Parts: sequence; C-alpha cells; structure tokens
Amino acid sequence: MDDIKAWVVSANMGYGHQRAVYPLKSIAEEEIITDGFNLAVSQNEEKLWKRVLYMYEFFSRVKGIPIIGNPIFSLLDTILRIPSYYPMRDLSNTTFQVNLLEASINKGLCAGMLEKVATKNLSIITSFYASAIAADMKGFHSIYCVVCDADINRVWVAKEPWESRVNYFAPCGKAAQRLKSYGVSNERIFITGFPLPLELLGDSKLSALKSNLCQRLMRLDPDNKFWIRHGQNVKYFLGEENCSLPKKKKLKITYAVGGAGAQKEIGGKIAFSLKKKILDDEVQLVLVAGIRTNVRDYFNSVKKKITDDDSKIEIIYADTLDEYFLKFNKALKDTDVLWTKPSELSFYCALGLPIIMTPPIGSHEKFNAKWLLEVQAGIKQENPEYTDQWLFELLKKGRLADAAWSGFLKARKLGTYKIIEVLKTGKILDEHSPVLR
Repeated sequence: MDDIKAWVVSANMGYGHQRAVYPLKSIAEEEIITDGFNLAVSQNEEKLWKRVLYMYEFFSRVKGIPIIGNPIFSLLDTILRIPSYYPMRDLSNTTFQVNLLEASINKGLCAGMLEKVATKNLSIITSFYASAIAADMKGFHSIYCVVCDADINRVWVAKEPWESRVNYFAPCGKAAQRLKSYGVSNERIFITGFPLPLELLGDSKLSALKSNLCQRLMRLDPDNKFWIRHGQNVKYFLGEENCSLPKKKKLKITYAVGGAGAQKEIGGKIAFSLKKKILDDEVQLVLVAGIRTNVRDYFNSVKKKITDDDSKIEIIYADTLDEYFLKFNKALKDTDVLWTKPSELSFYCALGLPIIMTPPIGSHEKFNAKWLLEVQAGIKQENPEYTDQWLFELLKKGRLADAAWSGFLKARKLGTYKIIEVLKTGKILDEHSPVLR
C-alpha cells in the first residue's frame, strides 16, 4: 500500500473519527491531519474548533447530570436526530445543521486544513464531514469521506448534493441507502465496510482474523452448544488448520468507554460483579480508559479494591492516540467479549467479536445498536451489577459464540483494503464470498 499517498484527515471529536483513519496511516502524506489541532491555525479557527469540541463533549456527558441531564440531552438530541428510515423518501432538502456548518466554514472552520492540502495535488480522505464539505466548497475534486456510523444526519452531505464532488465510503448498506436519500448519486457511494486495523486482519485473506476467531469461538462455547450447530461451517470458512484445540484459557472481557469518558461507572460495576471470577482466574478484565486521565484514575481506584495483578485486571491508557490504538488493538487479538457503547466500535463485530451494548448516547448510536441487532452481533447489556450471572448464562447457552459468528459472516471486514482499492482503481470488485468482503 506504500505506492499510493493521500491526505488523510480526521477530527478531535471522540475516538470514532480518528479510529476510522488510523488503519490508513501507511498511505497518509506526512502524517494524519487532525483538523484544527495539529496544524498552524488562526486564533479565530482555534476558537471555532474549541466550541465544536465543547459541544460534542457536553452532549456526550450531559445525560449523566442528575435531574436536568435528561431534558437537556433530549433537546440536543432532537436538534441532531436522524430521521426514521422508513418510509424511504427524498431528504435532500437543506437543514439547520447544514446551514450552520456552511456558515462556520465561511467563518474559517477547516481553513488550516485547506491551506495544508493545497500544497500537494493528492486525494483527500477524511472521516469528518466538515472537512469533506469544506474541501468541496473550496473546489477540490478528489474527496473521499469515511462514514463512521450505520446511519447519519443530513449534515454529512453538502447543501446542494447534486453539485457536490464528495465521494463516500459507507460501512454498510443502511448508510449507503441513507446517503442516497440525502441526494448523493450512486456513483459517489462505495460500500467498503468500516476500515479495520490491519494487525487484526493479518492480510487481505484474513489470516490473523481467522486464527483468532477460531480460538475465540471455542472459549465462547464451554458447553459445546454452538459447535454442535455450526462447527462444520466454522471449519469450512476458517479452515481446519485454524480450528485445532487451543490451550485452556480464561475468558477475556474488554470494556471500553468513548472519547468523552461517559459511562465509566459501568466498568466499575462490571469489575465488582466479576470480582470472584477474576480472583479465581476464570476471567481477565480489560478496562479501556483511552487517553483520558480521569477515566484512568477511576479505573485504577476500582482495580485497587480488587487486585494489584495486571494479569487479572488490565487498564489500557496512553498519552497519545496512536499509542492507545496500538495497545487497544493488541488487546483485541485475544479478547472474547467487547463491551462498549454502540459507537464506531459496533463495526468491530466483523472481527468476530460479540458486542455487549451499553445504552446508546445520541441518535446515531441508536441506529448503530439497531444495526448490530439486525446482524445479530450485538446484545443489550443487562444490569452490570449482576454481570456474573446473566453474562455467564449467555456464555453457557452459546449465545455469545452465536453473536461472534454472526458478526463475522454478516459485517464487512475488508474496509481498509477496499478503500485502497477505490483510490487505485476508482471502483470495487464484487466479492461473492461472505467472508472476503
């Protein structure tokens, strides 16, 4: 992939936009650009970005404020809501958010990024809609926008979509259909799948993924409920060589909070509920704090009340996003259950990870949760204070293995490779295999 270069752009709006372009760092010209943050920008643009970031973090956390949180959240969610999917209809008319974004761009939002990408005539790949719309307004031609959710707000598309030059990489068919309803033409929509980390795929034939998944399925099926029903299919799609019995290993559960640090208390409840199983070496718990020190400190306080042993409870924290993504992806290789809010990590079900979903925050996460349920890869969390009961009932029934297998078969895995394919050839070759897509 080193024979192609592009401007790769993200934004500091939680982890989703940055996680989406992290697998593309090998093709990034110079480095991945974080719009408004790792560029020389004017004081005016800096203020605009700080305002946008503040609103994002406030929206993510406000629901947890006692008494007033839910009414304020409902008001904000109404402004940002995604309309119902059915009936299918033309939704290309402009909205308040679209007009507000255009006004912000005219005031200088994304100006530093536009100045930077003008220095070399390369394609622009961005995971943030504002960067794509700004480049389009400025007259750039080769613009690609990575969609980070199963459904999106109208603000992702230009005011006059029929005149726009932005191409879209959609993670699933639902997102592609929504783009069409907003007025994006078929030839500018590529259903690639979400770009997943190459270290978790192995290669375009999914060598690492297949090996990791086969062992995970065995750990997720202690009573052989899943294997009796699906064992032959597993061997067919993953290969006999990947299905040799592994050494016995304890169940590994990874709980990850989002970029704003919301819902960290759920991680504490999970840890205390699983205390006996953790101390008895039945479970390894990974608590993912990302780059937020307050979440790290909270998880450390929880851990100290249970154990000092890192092999029993591991906390993932890093000073930089690159370091965090590296640690997180390493932990996912042998993770058995991924517990998180239905954010961009919903698409990691394609790796054969069953997703336990915390309550969604915002309209886009509700649609991600709906998509996860449709592909049968997601499970709504029960009361985390009783994780030691309900989660292990699901385990014994083979339900977690079912979810892992369903996500692997039904979600797209080759997003990173397909994006490169489009950049090189301008099209995507159809794949008939449910695995190699």
